[in-house]
Amino acid sequence: MSRLPTLLALAGLLAAAAVLGLAFGSAESPTREIVLEIRLPRVVLGMLVGAGLATAGALLQALLQNPLADPFLLGISGGAALGGVAAVALGGGALLGLSVPALAFAGALGATALLYAIAAAGGRAPAHSLLLTGVVFNAFASSVIVFLTTAVELNRVAGVFLWLIGSIRLVDDAMIACVAALIGLGLGVGLYYAYSLNLLTQGDEAAAHLGVDVPRVRRHVLLATALMIGASVAVSGIVGFVGLIVPHLLRLVVGADHRVLIPASALFGAALVTSADTLARTVLAPTELPVGAFTALIGGPLFLWLLRRELSR
Repeated sequence: MSRLPTLLALAGLLAAAAVLGLAFGSAESPTREIVLEIRLPRVVLGMLVGAGLATAGALLQALLQNPLADPFLLGISGGAALGGVAAVALGGGALLGLSVPALAFAGALGATALLYAIAAAGGRAPAHSLLLTGVVFNAFASSVIVFLTTAVELNRVAGVFLWLIGSIRLVDDAMIACVAALIGLGLGVGLYYAYSLNLLTQGDEAAAHLGVDVPRVRRHVLLATALMIGASVAVSGIVGFVGLIVPHLLRLVVGADHRVLIPASALFGAALVTSADTLARTVLAPTELPVGAFTALIGGPLFLWLLRRELSR
């Protein structure tokens, strides 16, 4: 498919999801204040989180040369979750406070630094080293999260649970601007290296022979994914399957050219999370469900279908 019509169609889908997000909610007769002060920030955050996670997934799948890689595979989101859960469990601030997003973002950056420091053999950080280190770190982070959850007071367990399953939280305008800037920066880095990522999917040696500075690309793209994952998890917790499903599904539609795949992933990921969040706050209104539950309901069956398709090939 050609680039412009596809991106325009995805932009139209995102616009429709945003309009529905503004039109529907738990309030039957929404006032202007509800739409502008509650629904609009949630729609914007949903778009940012979806774009960040989906773009990070597309970058990591190229970086690891694995179409089934996702932002949770390398331990970056595990580090972010560990930081956020620690803030909630240890009373470092309310769920709407700045301390939770700040610690979650710090956890993502710390996990990335640790990941690269351990996996970088001779300054190269090959894909298999990153993958193995990320799996081990994820297991470690999960163990610490379990320990924190069992050690905290009962009234904080619900907050930890909501953080782990993922939900869009309202934050102030400064936080929204910060998240937008970080995800925009990560997206810009991804687009800058899009052609190099096309070559990198053919393997490190092939890319190097074609003039790609593989260690440099890997460092910069890994940092970009850390910024996007950290910013997304900071305001939403763990919203699963978006980074795995969106780029893999779009690859079937738009192809493997990252100059198209990266912006397409950002647009479709934004539309998916925005739509899921609208469903989360309307299906059982006034009770609000975690958006991560809906992305898992959508992503789980899709993942199994994609896995079966890969195995059959």
